[in-house]
Amino acid sequence: MKKFEEKTVSTEKIFEGKVISLQVDEVELPDGNRSKREIIKHPGAVAIIAITQENKIVMVEQYRKAMERSLVEIPAGKLEIGEEPLHTASRELEEETGYECERMEHVISFYTSPGFADELVHIYFAHNLQKKENAAPGDEDEFVEVYELTLEEAEQYMKEGKIRDAKTAYAVQYLQLRKALEQ
Repeated sequence: MKKFEEKTVSTEKIFEGKVISLQVDEVELPDGNRSKREIIKHPGAVAIIAITQENKIVMVEQYRKAMERSLVEIPAGKLEIGEEPLHTASRELEEETGYECERMEHVISFYTSPGFADELVHIYFAHNLQKKENAAPGDEDEFVEVYELTLEEAEQYMKEGKIRDAKTAYAVQYLQLRKALEQ
């Protein structure tokens, strides 16, 4: 038995959508009592830290309905069923930004909100970016504007609240650490 394991007694599917599903599990707690857990199932996602030849961070601005506002973020996207994260990262980089890269390096994978969701985000670092002629188009329901920011500009965007999502805040801090270690 795993430490603090909660054994599932029953699962009730509440909603099945295009991106997520919601279920309520009844669980048996380690002390024998029972409780309910609301769980969002998500196929996972990727995000890409992409730096241009001019040492600028490639970001996209898009409207986020859940927040009722636009946010500036590193390029990212949902894993398709059966798709490897590395492939998703290359596809999303091209579709959202028009860039391709020589190679992708896996940086980290983390759960976004493990208290209620199983979404796992894989962060990649794109090496040797090049603008692609005839880049693949993005999703038909996705409208983005591409930005190229210096690290200092990204830090300022964080202070101003233009960057507020965890994956992008992680990327900025990752780049700050890399810069500090290079000095």
